[in-house]
Amino acid sequence: MTKLVIGHFYPDLLNLYGDRGNVLALIRRAERRGIEVEVRQISVGDELSPDDIDIGFIGGGQDSEQNIMNEDLIKEKGPVLKEMIEGGKVFLTVCGGYQMLGKYYREHDGKTIEGLGAIDLYTEGKKERFINDTVYEFTAEDGRKITAAGFENHSGRTYLGEGIKPFMTVVKGHGNNGEDKGEGVRYKNTFGTYSHGSFLPKNPFITDMLLELALKNREGEGYKLPPLGSEIEEKALKEALKYIETGKEQMI
Repeated sequence: MTKLVIGHFYPDLLNLYGDRGNVLALIRRAERRGIEVEVRQISVGDELSPDDIDIGFIGGGQDSEQNIMNEDLIKEKGPVLKEMIEGGKVFLTVCGGYQMLGKYYREHDGKTIEGLGAIDLYTEGKKERFINDTVYEFTAEDGRKITAAGFENHSGRTYLGEGIKPFMTVVKGHGNNGEDKGEGVRYKNTFGTYSHGSFLPKNPFITDMLLELALKNREGEGYKLPPLGSEIEEKALKEALKYIETGKEQMI
């Protein structure tokens, strides 16, 4: 039986807005295909090796928890995480977890927090928050354009370096910074997003993409994820999009 190991980073510190649901979505859609899944919780002080996991997930948290996480992430796990990212390991990172992959996060009062520096991006904090249900256009691995839905709640404005591509394009909402229509980042097989709420249960095609990328790493480039019905998830997405169409964008 095919097996996947999901590494859930700092689950005791980073779990705002139901982000744990992203891990549950990966588990569920893998197990429905007969793929065995093991979840390893990786937190402060835990050792990490490049081959320990197939998919990594880092969520968002309150500032105090992120400060605790950040020291361990950079000083203890940083070199291994960079090696994993450069080697094409699959990661999904949300909000604070996404921001800390970059060079730095500068708070609105001028205090600068060092980032991992794994991806060429940086974040500037502002007093005003972007709080919205969101709609994005996502380009699938086969080139298809697919609509995705999410929820954003962040005061950071993230800017990508030259040649670094966003994960998705904003249709409704603000995305990375409210200026360039980019949402999140994709660097190799690492994905960052500001979408909470949880993101993957509403977007099964993205869940499946992450699973397939991880299994290609394990089984070879020719691996194809077995087909799986998504009727319930697709109905939920349609209802979410219908609801979002009636809402207004906010900056609080």
